[in-house]
Amino acid sequence: MVGTGELLDVLLAAGRRADRLTHVRHLPAREGTAVDWPAWADPDLVAGYRALGVERPWRHQALAADAVWSGRHTVLSTSTGSGKSLAFWLPSLSAVRAQAAARALDPGRIETVARRGSVLYLCPTKALAADQRHALDRLLSAARLRDVRVSTCDGDTAQEERRWVQEHADVVLTNPDFLHFALLPQHRRWARLLGSLRYVVLDECHAFRGVFGAHVAAVLRRLRRVAGIYGADPVFLLASATTAEPAVSAARLIGVPPEQVVSVADDASPAGRKTVALWQPPEVAPAEGPWSGLLPEDDPWALPLDEPPVDVDRAGDGRPPGAEGRRHEDALGAAGPDAGSRDVAGGTGAPDRADDPAACTAAP
Repeated sequence: MVGTGELLDVLLAAGRRADRLTHVRHLPAREGTAVDWPAWADPDLVAGYRALGVERPWRHQALAADAVWSGRHTVLSTSTGSGKSLAFWLPSLSAVRAQAAARALDPGRIETVARRGSVLYLCPTKALAADQRHALDRLLSAARLRDVRVSTCDGDTAQEERRWVQEHADVVLTNPDFLHFALLPQHRRWARLLGSLRYVVLDECHAFRGVFGAHVAAVLRRLRRVAGIYGADPVFLLASATTAEPAVSAARLIGVPPEQVVSVADDASPAGRKTVALWQPPEVAPAEGPWSGLLPEDDPWALPLDEPPVDVDRAGDGRPPGAEGRRHEDALGAAGPDAGSRDVAGGTGAPDRADDPAACTAAP
């Protein structure tokens, strides 16, 4: 097995390129820190995770899940592959199952007549939503759960399936564009989902930046207002691996003060040893003369022009002088020799009123 030192020696060409390596940092290996499952976690979900090979959660997963379960907005900023999805699916699915069990415990009592809790999952791309849907299906199959109804709803979803999602889905995976263009403008149709909304998950929240991030922030504020109209106050859980100030960024995105957001950034998952090298590529000497001197005289990709280029400023409408007349003559020739007395465009046989002074003056 080739070591890090040997790879660096190959990279530096035995010292001949040593000036290009500006910085090297060695990150040691890290062992994972696992903790016990939270006491509130649904036993069937825990059994499902264990069937998939997750005996115990990492510490950052348990901390984020506890914060979400206690009703606080949370942002989880750990490395890629650290299991951030467990931190938001464990409390979300546990809440859905807990409310469903409360309804089925004694359906005859009025206090048990309540809506099932619902979860809204938002991500930047449809591909990521499809991956999460596949992972959720694996978890529910491993846990042998059939009482949690999961569905993906976006612009490609048919109207019949959308009606089923509006009436029955517990977990809806979608994107901010669908939320803005379809769900919120028709919020009366989504009253069941909005009125029972417990959690809103924003995966890969670092993608919501710039103009797109400002748009998503406005949509999320509207989501909170509309959900409040229907009696819901959802908890937001955000996940990212590349955000610098997790709490500040999350607070700006969802429209709350930073002190109301719990930030979990201490990664407790195991990691191997890493070596980070900063490489300065060689400078390319500038060419002599203008850039045009670097190009061939004849462009092999150029298209031949049948007519000289048009001076737009002189032609006015972008056509060379006389082009309109030539086009009219071509149309007459295509219509036949006896087409001179009829309208070429309409073929009605009526003279052109714009060219007939008598017709123009006689018009009322």
